[in-house]
Amino acid sequence: MIFFAATEALFSPPVWLVLPFCLLLLSLACCPLLTPKFWEHHYKKVALLLGAIPITYYLVNSKTHTEYLGVGLDYASFIILIGSLFVVASGIHLQVKGASKPWVNCVYLLIGAVAANLLGTTGASMLFIRPWVRMNKYRYTGFHTVFFIFIVSNAAGCLTPIGDPPLFLGYLKGVPFWWVAQKCWLAWLTIVTLLVSIFYVFDRHNFMRAPKEIRDEETAHEEWRFDGLHNLFFMAMVLIAVISMPGGVREIVMVSAAALSYKTTNKNVHESNHFSFGPIKEVAWIFLGIFATMKPVLDYMILHAGDLGLSSGMQFYWFSGLLSGVLDNAPTYLTFLAAAFGIHGLNLDHPGDMSLFLAQHDHYLVAISLGSVCFGALTYIGNGPNLMVKAICDHAGVHTPHFFDYIRKYSLPVLIPVFILIGLLFI
Repeated sequence: MIFFAATEALFSPPVWLVLPFCLLLLSLACCPLLTPKFWEHHYKKVALLLGAIPITYYLVNSKTHTEYLGVGLDYASFIILIGSLFVVASGIHLQVKGASKPWVNCVYLLIGAVAANLLGTTGASMLFIRPWVRMNKYRYTGFHTVFFIFIVSNAAGCLTPIGDPPLFLGYLKGVPFWWVAQKCWLAWLTIVTLLVSIFYVFDRHNFMRAPKEIRDEETAHEEWRFDGLHNLFFMAMVLIAVISMPGGVREIVMVSAAALSYKTTNKNVHESNHFSFGPIKEVAWIFLGIFATMKPVLDYMILHAGDLGLSSGMQFYWFSGLLSGVLDNAPTYLTFLAAAFGIHGLNLDHPGDMSLFLAQHDHYLVAISLGSVCFGALTYIGNGPNLMVKAICDHAGVHTPHFFDYIRKYSLPVLIPVFILIGLLFI
């Protein structure tokens, strides 16, 4: 559903107005790694300053001065969903005792893959990563971190708008809730199965290197326990609100679910999950800048998409995917979706155009959805949960690959062949 549809002629921004968007994404990609202290203290100012540039230009030069009304409403809905999932997921604590055999690890990753479509990749990553470290602590290596990021933090969230932020932005623009699941479920199943199978080969080799008596002792007393399961009710409230309620009511229900979850969850559960509002505050400020700077980019892409030379689903798959690997995948998704609309003379902000696009050109959306969601696993900066998972693993004192080792040892030899196969089979 779209809160606001422009009925007037599309405002044509100058090409230089895409620079704030590019600078913000460049800051997101580089500053947390190169200047972490500066970024920690000043990311709000960076987001506000860059976001103010296009807003001011539109207000001064546009005839209607209403272009950003829809942007603001979409931003509010987006942050309310992300925040609600974050709060509710943080009220569930999974406690694991003992160590896991390779097949148990595979089952765990599959559970995380399904949960990512209900909790979001961020919520599922935060819920499952600490037990993942504990259950493998006696033989934890870099590939445990990497494959968790590959599967739970990225590729898993490809079935619903709740699963990953790009898909929710598509939902706000009019993509039906179950459309991605109907069109991409086989590709999702193939990717997850391939990655879990490859992980099993790695983990089986790692497991068999340990002495037999240690293997038997470590896996003799496995115990899983969930605390805060009443939050599943509040999770259901969020899901029902997203699927079936109109804008406005939907957001009120999601906020209510989050508030009730926070109030009714035992403090011990939040402490066990190291819960704080810090991460969601950072996400809210960053996406405020992204939504503000993204508007002229989308308008420009709609008007000039034909100049880019994009014409096939495979091109959209690889371009949206590779850029999602080094930039934030949510704006990358919308940018290429706007381009796909533009080359067919359609407008992403017109509700009727979405139905026409899905009826005649849906293969472009399949390509952009798979590329934007799955390729976020290529680097630590490709998707928000990636760096959060790395930070938790580093804090726990277990091994995580360095930035370039992650790419050289795992992304290039594992992910790229998988993505080539997926492109050949489904795009």
